[in-house]
Amino acid sequence: MENFSDLGSGIYIAMQDLDIRGAGNMLGAEQSGFITDLGYETYQKILNEAVAELKENEFTELFAEEDKDEEGRISGEKFVTETNIESDIQGFFPEEYVPSSGERMSLYRELDSLTSPKQLEDYKKRLIDRFGQIPPVGESLLTVMPIKWAAQRLGIEKVVLKMGRMILYFALEDEYFQSRAFEKVLNYVGSHGRGCTLRDGERKSLLIKNISTMEGARSVLEAMEGKKTDAQT
Repeated sequence: MENFSDLGSGIYIAMQDLDIRGAGNMLGAEQSGFITDLGYETYQKILNEAVAELKENEFTELFAEEDKDEEGRISGEKFVTETNIESDIQGFFPEEYVPSSGERMSLYRELDSLTSPKQLEDYKKRLIDRFGQIPPVGESLLTVMPIKWAAQRLGIEKVVLKMGRMILYFALEDEYFQSRAFEKVLNYVGSHGRGCTLRDGERKSLLIKNISTMEGARSVLEAMEGKKTDAQT
């Protein structure tokens, strides 16, 4: 401490401490804590939730600009960290396409971890290279990811696709209904009034008729974002 008292000398103190006590097993099980019990995917999910909570509660001002869209308005992703999807539309990798159950589980986990269209496209290419042309039920499963991403950007917490209808459940925060994301939803309803019903109550939601495929649901959500023309199926 006497030798390294000048400004910026902390690194030298750290190096001396490293020499005295040793580096230890930095990458081994002793340093990995409970991640080995939880599994990497679950650990990452818990970590992301903890970071989101800190950003929202303790560092709100610091990350305020991060939650705004290109127009400087609050985006839907500020209100939703994970969108859940319930559906009676079949979407899976059949046994005749991926024979190994362990392989199928690995593919499902990998799919759930994707975060961008580019990653999804690369994933599809690897599937085709290994197993051949993707069957329709597999394509339906892959379409779930763009649905989740679009719904999250629009501030939608839950998407229900059942009996040929789609129900979108919005974020609970009052601030969401003044956001740019909800404005996009209202614009879509205004131009597709006959097929849409806004429902008030304990959970505000939007009912959209004549949605019988995953691709149809994707088209509607992307139309809300203004990305493409609605092609309900």
